[in-house]
This record gives sequence, C-alpha cells and structure tokens, in this order.
Amino acid sequence: MIVFFYFEKSNFSHKDNNTKLKTSGIIKKDNEYGIKRNFRIILNNFELYFQQNNLEMIALNTIYRHKFSFVQEDVILFAKVSGDNNPLHLDADFAATTAFKKPIIHGALASSVFSKIMGTEFPGFGSVYLKQVSEYKRPMFVDTEYEAVFTIISINEEKHIAEISTEIFDVHTGKKTTEGMAVIMNKEEF
Repeated sequence: MIVFFYFEKSNFSHKDNNTKLKTSGIIKKDNEYGIKRNFRIILNNFELYFQQNNLEMIALNTIYRHKFSFVQEDVILFAKVSGDNNPLHLDADFAATTAFKKPIIHGALASSVFSKIMGTEFPGFGSVYLKQVSEYKRPMFVDTEYEAVFTIISINEEKHIAEISTEIFDVHTGKKTTEGMAVIMNKEEF
C-alpha cells in the first residue's frame, strides 16, 4: 500500500518507546524553497511511503547562504587528517614572521564547508560531488565569521547535474576570500 502525505510541520519525531519505528531513505524538513523529501516509515512491519513533491525542484539562480567559523582545534584536526602540518597553519610564532602575522586556515579546510553544505543541506542528502574548483583570494583565520554563498548557475535536468558557484566572504569586511565552482549530481533536486 502506498500512501502519499505532506507534513505541514517542520520536523518529525516519534516518542512511543513501545512501538518499533525504523526510518530509511532521506529525511529532511521542508526548507524555504518548498522542497519536500521522500522517506519510508516501517511501523510494526507496516510500511508507509512518503513521497517527495517533484513539482518544486531547486531552480536556476537559487542562492543559499551559510555562516560559519573555525577554531584552532579544527585546524589542528585537519592538519592531522590531511598530513599538512605546515607551521603557517599551526605555529603562531612562525606565522608572526610571515606577511599574514598569524596562523591561517588551510585552503582545503575552508573549502570543506562546500562539501558539508552540498552534501547535507543544499541540495542535500543524495548529492554526489563531481567537481570542485577553488581559488583562494585572501587568507582566512580562526575565530572569524564567514559566509559561504552557493548559487545555481546551470542545471542539466536530463543528467540531474547542476553547476554551483561557491564563494566565501568575510562577514566583517565583506571581502571575498574564496571563489569557485562545483558540479553536483542529485536525482531528486535537479
């Protein structure tokens, strides 16, 4: 039995511990773009399929914004994972002797926000990252607020692929620190 539903509420939860509730598929609340997600609930071996409203896919020129910052612990963890232990990122005394005067964030760490957002928020779960090109225009520092801006610049509906402009701005100065472009495939959003 297939049942079609649209939840008006922005979240879904189940608190009855006596009933077994298992979910699968993509679960995400509606967002300001009116995009619905599909998911399946298995409740006491009875399956309900909630289906996405495909009438409202992400449109050309849609812009998504995300504010973020990094702390020094993020930089240290990234250095461990990547193996890039350049003292320019980790040693304040060394960095003081450079043109930057203090440690800078790894460019790849800054770009990791693109993967986070495109994989979990915009377009979201189910996205496959096909390409990312980034140009680092200004240094980025810990404990500084930044804003990542994503703009859909082209969509190939046949292949479910979009090109997305990726930019990072320093919130305080308004200056662009990073600019680039990503190619993302998402069968439910494009």
